Amino acid sequence: PNELSTYEDLISERWSGRVLVRSSQNHYNQTLMASVVAAHGEEKALEWARGIVNNMAQPPRGNDRDQVKAIAAGTGDVAMVNTYYMGLLLNSPNHEERNIARQMGIFFPNQNDRGTHINISGAAITAHAPNRANAQKLIEFLLSPEAQSVFAEQNFEYPANRNVAWPALLEEWGRFKADTIPLDQLGKHLQPAMIIFNQAGWN
Repeated sequence: PNELSTYEDLISERWSGRVLVRSSQNHYNQTLMASVVAAHGEEKALEWARGIVNNMAQPPRGNDRDQVKAIAAGTGDVAMVNTYYMGLLLNSPNHEERNIARQMGIFFPNQNDRGTHINISGAAITAHAPNRANAQKLIEFLLSPEAQSVFAEQNFEYPANRNVAWPALLEEWGRFKADTIPLDQLGKHLQPAMIIFNQAGWN
C-alpha cells in the first residue's frame, strides 16, 4: 500500500508489468477514462492510457473478480476494480474465493486531489413515460432507507441515501474522498475516452 498514491502514478516505471485492468469495452473503465479526460485533457489522458498499456501485467481479460484472482496467482500486483466485487468475494459461498479476497487490501487513489473515481447505479424517467407516477414512486422507494440498506448489506455498494448506515465491511475499508465530477461531464467526455482507448491500444 505504501507504493500506491494516484491513478496517474500507475504509469510510472516501477509499475511495469504489474498492473491488471479490464477491457476498454467495460463501462467501468470507460467512465474512469472519461474522468481522466475531464481532469487532465485529452493529450494527458492519452499519455496516461499508453502508460497503463505499457505497464499491464497481461492483456485485459475477465471481470473484476478475475483481476483480483490474477493478483493472488502472482500475475500482477495491483488492479483497478470496484470495491463491491471485493465484498462479494469476501462473502462468496466458494471457500477459495473467500481466501483469495482475504489476501487483498483496498486502496482509494487520489485522496490528496480530486478523489477516487466512483460508478453509480442510476434511474431516470423518460419524458413521455406512460406510467410516470408509478415510475416516480419506484425511484422514491429505491432511494428509501429500506431499499438502500439492501443495496449496501447484500451487494456491498455505498448507499446513496446518507441516512443509511454503512455495513461493517465498508466501514472497515474506511471513509474516502470521492471524485464529485458531475455526470453530464462524464457523458461529455465518453466519446473522446473511447478514441483514446483505441489510440493507446487498450483493447
